[in-house]
Amino acid sequence: MKIAVVDDDPQIAEHIFSIVVKAGFQCDAFPNGKSFVAAQRRNTFDLVFLDWNLPDTTGLELVRDLRAATSGYTRVIMLTSRSDKDDVAEALNLGADDYIVKPESPQVIKARMDAVLRRGAPATVSRIIEIDGYRFDRLTDSVFFDEESVDLSGKEFALAQILLENPHKPLSRAYLLQKIWNNAADLSTRTLDVHVSKLRLKLQLRPERGYRIVPIAGYGYRLERFLENNQ
Repeated sequence: MKIAVVDDDPQIAEHIFSIVVKAGFQCDAFPNGKSFVAAQRRNTFDLVFLDWNLPDTTGLELVRDLRAATSGYTRVIMLTSRSDKDDVAEALNLGADDYIVKPESPQVIKARMDAVLRRGAPATVSRIIEIDGYRFDRLTDSVFFDEESVDLSGKEFALAQILLENPHKPLSRAYLLQKIWNNAADLSTRTLDVHVSKLRLKLQLRPERGYRIVPIAGYGYRLERFLENNQ
């Protein structure tokens, strides 16, 4: 998991940062909206702790932008000193997943974070997973489609699952490398591109089958799915 904290108060940012890191997640902190937006062009964040009042924008504006850009995939917890119910409703209606009134204890912040992240996690983990007509066998690292089994390497299997579980979602290179290779120091920059190319061929992820893996210059990849071809 990669989590961002956007808050211009250094003490609050450090407070949240330490809770996130202690929980075992990667975390980046940003003092304003501009620096966060720039980082978002290179990274995919699973969750953002977002201050309501920032020196160059508002948290509500950033929530709108996040929802437009990620279609709700990035979870958002608003951080604010406001406690008025109308403010709470406005933030939630715009797409925030939760709302924390500052200051708050580490225990409550971690509990809210865990609860929000659980909403996007699969309810159970089984050996066989069916995604959009593909059957993934976790035991053998095989994928079935058209009644045929395709054997994949462990990394190819993980990459295929992430792409198919996140159709139309832009996924940064940094996010994919961290998720699949844990940012191995000796990893070639071409490794991800080679694996994407192999998946296109092995799983026939091409327009005539209703799929297209789109490279995003300077960012990463996005799997597009054409519903009309998969009825």
